[in-house]
Amino acid sequence: MPDAEPRVETIRPRGANKPYEIAGQRYEPMAADLPYRERGLASWYGRKFHGRPTSSGEPYDMYAMTAAHPTLPIPSYARVRNPANGREIVVRVNDRGPFHGGRIIDLSYTAALKLDLLRGVAPVEVERLTHDAIRTGAWRQTAPATAVATDVPTAITPPLLADIAPAVEAAQPAAPARGFWVQLGAFRQRDGADRLHQRLSSDLSWLAPLLAIFSDRDLLRVQAGPYADRAEASLVAQRVRAAASLTPVVIERR
Repeated sequence: MPDAEPRVETIRPRGANKPYEIAGQRYEPMAADLPYRERGLASWYGRKFHGRPTSSGEPYDMYAMTAAHPTLPIPSYARVRNPANGREIVVRVNDRGPFHGGRIIDLSYTAALKLDLLRGVAPVEVERLTHDAIRTGAWRQTAPATAVATDVPTAITPPLLADIAPAVEAAQPAAPARGFWVQLGAFRQRDGADRLHQRLSSDLSWLAPLLAIFSDRDLLRVQAGPYADRAEASLVAQRVRAAASLTPVVIERR
């Protein structure tokens, strides 16, 4: 999924940019095109809010490159950096939140995935892209090139998943994360595991970001995950069974 492409959008003083109060705290959103930099904690929101209206009136899409911020103008574009790994993304701010102490931005599922922040709340750096920087293209010149790894298994909400991810090369993480995994095949030879991984990445692009190959008890296991609970993993197994003529098995790693 590519980053949000910044463009100049009108900032209206009312609507989503008018002052508001949450839990006894008053917020004064920026209603002008001003630069803004901030460091703090980022969180993310996903399936529970998918399809619900955002503060901008647009439906929330957990697979789009968007974010919620308490005071940045809506709409706005911001660069978000994870200092722990150097990854950077550009998101479109179209919602309000988060309203928890210390948190400064709520990322969409996909935005958090690209920054490797799905494990929980983590420090980030946020910079608003001004209209002038967007018009002149200066925002591109100040963004250092960063590589985004594709071999990190992460949780996802498959029933709602759009086809957003390109096929990725077979990966073998050092250790699988805890949680529920969908096993798609087990092989004694590496080429068999690689072929299945490549076929699924090509035929089921929505599953590609979750695929991994693990070496376990003299077998190479092609698995997708992790998932938070068995029910979620079972839904994925059913979807794969129908689409790929396989017989997946749900396993739990503790």
